[in-house]
Amino acid sequence: MSRLTDTFRNIFKINELRQRIFYTLALLFIVRLGAHVTLPGVDAALLTESMKNTSSDTLFGLYDLFVGGAFSNAAIFALGIMPYISASIIIQLMGAVVPYFQKLQQEGEDGRKKITQLTRYGTVAISALQSWGVTVRLLNLEVQGLPIVPEAVSGINWVVSTIIILTAGTVFMMWMGEQITEKGIGNGISLIIFIGIVAVLPYALLDEIRLISAGQRSIVIEIIIVVFMFFIIASVVLLTQGTRRIPVQYAKRVVGRKVFGGVTQYIPLRVNTAGVMPIIFAQAIMFIPNTVLSFFPDNEFVQALSGYFVYTSPVYSAIYALMIVFFTYFYTAIAFNPKDVADNMKKQGGFIPGIRPGKQTSEFIDNILTKITLPGSIFLAIVAILPAFISGFGVSGQFSQFFGGTSLLILVGVALDTLQQIESHLLMRHYDGFMKSGKIRARR
Repeated sequence: MSRLTDTFRNIFKINELRQRIFYTLALLFIVRLGAHVTLPGVDAALLTESMKNTSSDTLFGLYDLFVGGAFSNAAIFALGIMPYISASIIIQLMGAVVPYFQKLQQEGEDGRKKITQLTRYGTVAISALQSWGVTVRLLNLEVQGLPIVPEAVSGINWVVSTIIILTAGTVFMMWMGEQITEKGIGNGISLIIFIGIVAVLPYALLDEIRLISAGQRSIVIEIIIVVFMFFIIASVVLLTQGTRRIPVQYAKRVVGRKVFGGVTQYIPLRVNTAGVMPIIFAQAIMFIPNTVLSFFPDNEFVQALSGYFVYTSPVYSAIYALMIVFFTYFYTAIAFNPKDVADNMKKQGGFIPGIRPGKQTSEFIDNILTKITLPGSIFLAIVAILPAFISGFGVSGQFSQFFGGTSLLILVGVALDTLQQIESHLLMRHYDGFMKSGKIRARR
């Protein structure tokens, strides 16, 4: 324990690391502050009253979890960072099918800057569309016949100004995320989602304790469900962190009287190369139908159709699971290219025993990667749809969403990635890191 304490003390001895941590915390504080600043023209008291009667089992409840309660507060950061993620998905998908984007991906740093610029433009467009949906929703919210947005201000000027404010809020969060990644510690976009989920934890626990105290929950059943839920999630996390190692033999090279090579190294192929990104990607896409359907609150057919996109709906769970499997393969193909690995091995004189260098090596690696990615994608899908089934046992939606699946994986993944970066700074300054002083294992 003392060595772990020394490690935390050493963090603040390194001036650069200390500045990065404080810079990150300052921007995350601004993110949380913006989640509590209500939009102009919205009656905050009536809004709070209306949220008491809103179920957290809906897709809007899940969206609210990702933005740390900003959506239910009708805050200036109500959209969170999700429009940026949606724009990133669209650009990456277009990179797989549109020649222009494929060319940009192959142009190195200049192409990356152009893709980043297009992603930002896409973020503005998606934010504006979702902001419009938010204004429609707010204009139709009433409490005992009183509108959330008073009629005196609910004109076209309020709609336009609200769209501008919400869009600007998302763009500002996008900028803060990029600044955290560049000047802070950890991945900025992931940390913004992380801090939003963590902010909901106290409310989820208090809500569940209140229901147990009121006799609406059986403490025995509650413990059994929570233990069962943690057991499944822990099993899935451990399995998806597994790797398959492929041996690579490097031939001997004789230069003068010296012999180089002749050693065996390994290519580690992860069961889940994509991490939690497939879940985030799939979730961002699943938010789009409800955004579009919110434009037609008075249409009976549209509202009946929206019932299929309820968070606990079997149809929603099936589509969500299939999208996670798809994005797992899609993101794995982006993160790990067997052809590039095979070419690099061939240039360095390496080969897999029994496999010819070049095309056959690429096909061999791709075949193994495809096979081990399938269970990883299925495990991710199980974890993601688990909260919907847990809610059916009487556990509150907010509690099951926090501890079931998506939220827990994001929390663990982002925490480990951030600790890994801190670990790197400590080791560069010849300090003991968490891996030596404690039991924490950062993802490699």
